[in-house]
Amino acid sequence: MGSAKEERYLMAFLLLFSLSSSKGEPIPAEWPHQFHALMFMNQSGTLQKLDLWYDWPNGRNFNIIQNQLDNLVTYDLEWTNGTSFIYTLDPTNPSCKVLHVEVGILRPNWLLGATYLGQHRVDNFLCNVWEKVDFIWYYEDVLTRTPVKWIFYSGYTAHVMSFEVGAVLEDPNWQAPVYCFSENQKENNSPILRPSLGSFMRGMPVPQTMLTMSDYLLHAALVLDAMWESYDMKNLDRHYSVLKQEQNLQPLI
Repeated sequence: MGSAKEERYLMAFLLLFSLSSSKGEPIPAEWPHQFHALMFMNQSGTLQKLDLWYDWPNGRNFNIIQNQLDNLVTYDLEWTNGTSFIYTLDPTNPSCKVLHVEVGILRPNWLLGATYLGQHRVDNFLCNVWEKVDFIWYYEDVLTRTPVKWIFYSGYTAHVMSFEVGAVLEDPNWQAPVYCFSENQKENNSPILRPSLGSFMRGMPVPQTMLTMSDYLLHAALVLDAMWESYDMKNLDRHYSVLKQEQNLQPLI
């Protein structure tokens, strides 16, 4: 019979083995309830800088977007009640688009149920990778569990440059300009208001009882995708079909 010390070692080994074998596939970390991320976005060589402020406790999300070598900044202010303000602060040509959908901002656990694809090295980081409803591929650093990169189905790619957990944008910065609340909210020829996959999907009515995490995923992608002038109806139909099977949605047309 072994010594008490050997028995303790054996029990510790068996416990560790049991934990590792029951661990299964990794799951993505929930988003912190408040954070600030600086990202560089790439769509077929067109680059953007994006400041993302996520504030779940206060029900708000802010994307501040600037194209490469362009002084015009686009602000996408989203609220959990489904209202989004997409506006510019250009004093010579201010513009604002107000969108109303029945889906609020992403929940911290919006990646729940994503399909694990294994590990890949991207941007010099070893990452766990997940895919969500054939719409987004999400890369998370294995060691820190910090998001490194995500790719939308269209190829629109986000590279996370910094990720500040707990950072909060001061309240006055969350106020949309006064002209967003006037009657002048009709679409015009401004580049940020052209029809796109994003603006089209944001206008799709979804009964509240049918909401799933796919809705929240789409809501996060919509304005980002709306920054581009063209949309692919074939891809729209394909991804809508996936969501229709999951949610029993009504036809788009």
